Amino acid sequence: MFDIRKIQEQVIFNAVKNSSNEEAAKAVVFGTKDALSEDDATWVNTCMRRMTDTFDENDVKSIRMNCQCSYGMDDKYELVKELYDGAFSLEEFANNDKARAAGLFAKDGDLYLQFPFCPCPMLAKVERLESYAWCQCTTGYSKVLFEKLFGCEVDVKLLKSVKMGDDICLMCIKPLANVWNQAVFVSD
Repeated sequence: MFDIRKIQEQVIFNAVKNSSNEEAAKAVVFGTKDALSEDDATWVNTCMRRMTDTFDENDVKSIRMNCQCSYGMDDKYELVKELYDGAFSLEEFANNDKARAAGLFAKDGDLYLQFPFCPCPMLAKVERLESYAWCQCTTGYSKVLFEKLFGCEVDVKLLKSVKMGDDICLMCIKPLANVWNQAVFVSD
């Protein structure tokens, strides 16, 4: 059986170690006392508190974006690829029933992804997060997904989080290249 906590500890440890060093990784994941005795909900908040106390906001975002799990990525990629292949504009891509059912929509030239619930299994017992730090892993997940889809760098910003008290989880996704400039050639 897979242990989501152990997986998260290892992923966070490696992301912090790669960004800093092993000592910092141990301090963030396990703290000065034995974090193993903390229940999952408590550990999530104390781990993120240790991270935000150790690193600045940009580093925290970068570290957490590198913690994305890729769970179900292939299925999600197939869905967005199907939507993308049939679209010649952002509006065609995101403003249809299938896209809306997946949480996508376009507004004022921007692409958004929303969830009416928190999709993270690690947060199932967390009533409220102390910061947006934990949720940055979903921006990393979305970045990987949409960069593969669009074939260019993508900027993802977390705007809302259910676990921070917002009504939805919401991200804005901006390709950093013109992905909708698809020429149609007609042969004679």
